Amino acid sequence: MDSDGFDGDEYDDRASSEDDDCDYDSGSDSHENADAGIPRAPSCKVITRDSLLAAQKEDLQRVKDLLLIKEHHARTLLIHYRWDVDKVVAIFVEKGKERLYAEAGVTVECNCAPSVSGSAANMTCKICYDDIPLAEATTMDCGHSFCNDCWAGHFTVQINAGKSKQIQCMEYKCNAICDEVKVKNLVGERDPDLAWKFERFLLESYIEDNKMVKWCPSIPHCGNAIYVDTNECCDVECECGLQFCFSCSSQTHSPCSCLMWELWMKKCSDDSETVNYKAVYTKDCPKCKKPVEKNEGCNLVRCMCGQPFCWLCGGATGLAHTWDSIEGHTCGRYKENYKEKIVNAKKQLLRYTHYFNRYKAHIDSLKAEANLKQKLQERVSKLESGIAASMDFKWVTNALNRLFQSRHILAHSYPFAYYMFGDALAENKMTLREKEIKQHLFEDHQQQLETNTERLSMYLEQPIDEFAVNKVAEMRLKITALSLVINNFCRKLYECIENDLLIHLPSNHTVAPYRSTGAVKVKASELAGDV
Repeated sequence: MDSDGFDGDEYDDRASSEDDDCDYDSGSDSHENADAGIPRAPSCKVITRDSLLAAQKEDLQRVKDLLLIKEHHARTLLIHYRWDVDKVVAIFVEKGKERLYAEAGVTVECNCAPSVSGSAANMTCKICYDDIPLAEATTMDCGHSFCNDCWAGHFTVQINAGKSKQIQCMEYKCNAICDEVKVKNLVGERDPDLAWKFERFLLESYIEDNKMVKWCPSIPHCGNAIYVDTNECCDVECECGLQFCFSCSSQTHSPCSCLMWELWMKKCSDDSETVNYKAVYTKDCPKCKKPVEKNEGCNLVRCMCGQPFCWLCGGATGLAHTWDSIEGHTCGRYKENYKEKIVNAKKQLLRYTHYFNRYKAHIDSLKAEANLKQKLQERVSKLESGIAASMDFKWVTNALNRLFQSRHILAHSYPFAYYMFGDALAENKMTLREKEIKQHLFEDHQQQLETNTERLSMYLEQPIDEFAVNKVAEMRLKITALSLVINNFCRKLYECIENDLLIHLPSNHTVAPYRSTGAVKVKASELAGDV
């Protein structure tokens, strides 16, 4: 064993043979997919503002070709079914065209005629009851006809109310969706800006209503949307460099589920633990109701407002007292439920503090280690221009990325453990004995990952630019082998979570699977040049 406790020789052969497979930045996941049970990496691509129209038209064309319908009917179907072409096809096959159209409010053929009065060239609008020429009325696909002024007023109200993507017919109990072309024409004659707003909403509905496409949550916004070809939870990286959870659009938080992360963020930002602290260490003054903290041993305390009271029961008293009694005041023993409440509050406070401190420690380390990148680049540059000019230093970048990923996983494993093994999630169906066994198993994996992550951090801090060539080569073998070991421990931690723990929670607790290459990097849209 080396002086630092790591036997580098044990892994020398393995590190040499697998060094090329540890290409963190390659974007391929062939090493993962070779393992049994590892899911295929999802396919992701960026949809820019320029390629958005082309992407939308591609899906519209698929539905038009399948059902032989007009574009606005295809758009109505896709908006209703959240741009899921496969779902449209499935419902068409299972329920038939008539049911498919009825559920989405699509009417391909007119089933009623406009109300005509007096001259055949005129009609009565059933909204304003004016007699108007037929040329000043518009009939929708459902067959209902009203004057253009009433239609325009209806559309204006709906668009301004935010219901612009699917505007229903004005006829009572008619659920048909109005033709978007007619909507734009009627609104555009009176308010071109509003018509443009309606057209923009239709275009962006491909992202807003599409469960497989989401805007990148970068601030300021980079203008990109991300398409992912899977319904599974996953972490993605936009072209702008931002990594985020595709399911909830928050920062990457695996191995926490989205719900756990939401609860953790709320808990860290609100005053729930302040309330617990007050319950454990303070009592409210019976006069002014402000919290009072006891700083001496005597059970007769005095608030800043001047009111003395008994620390044991919280009741107001006089000032005269001895070491063991207060004149004119007696209080019984603690009420059992009150005592249990205080003990439980203190226990919960200590438990939260334990997990938060460790979460925060790893987050702080992650921020501090971000400076390593610049340091290592400078050290590698010295070596490449000096004694190790012929050596490939890709292993340094790979090891640094491995450090960042494992540190991120460790940090978020503590909020996961807080909720998984606590009482905050009522859905957890584990027995106490089962919870104890699985918590020990999880913590063993967690500690092994933690130990080796700290060791890798220590190695990467070494001044390799001051080493001799043989010492640099030795360090390369150690760091590469340790990176592989950490990758293995990360995988084992996730296997424990997925196979032993998540089965005890409802299906809404999903975790982005572990990928040795990190978040899925999106590719440029193939449709970008088609607009």
